[in-house]
Amino acid sequence: MVTTERDGTVAPAPAVGGALARFRVAAFVTGLGLLGLVAVMVLRYGFGDPEPSAVYSPIHGVIYMIYLVVAVDLALKARFSVKGTVAVLAAGCVPFLSFYAERKVTQRVRAGRRL
Repeated sequence: MVTTERDGTVAPAPAVGGALARFRVAAFVTGLGLLGLVAVMVLRYGFGDPEPSAVYSPIHGVIYMIYLVVAVDLALKARFSVKGTVAVLAAGCVPFLSFYAERKVTQRVRAGRRL
């Protein structure tokens, strides 16, 4: 939700600010987690060593589930469209895309624009 200030500018409500901060952290951790997953998949399928993947893959799954919850929380508070919400959720599945999505979402939320 956004509030309008006296001078006509739009500022995010406090609830949106907290949700945005949590989303930024979750997007960054998810991006790093995806890069880690790529590394263990290279070890698994490129070098035949399945043990790192067996340990790291469930950890990555938990990280992504946390990202989903945090992203939906922000989407509800900032009133994202369904299409925008799905795009942000999908961005957590592609390496490096979560970093880009975090930047764009942060810019739009801080500007008071819907996604």
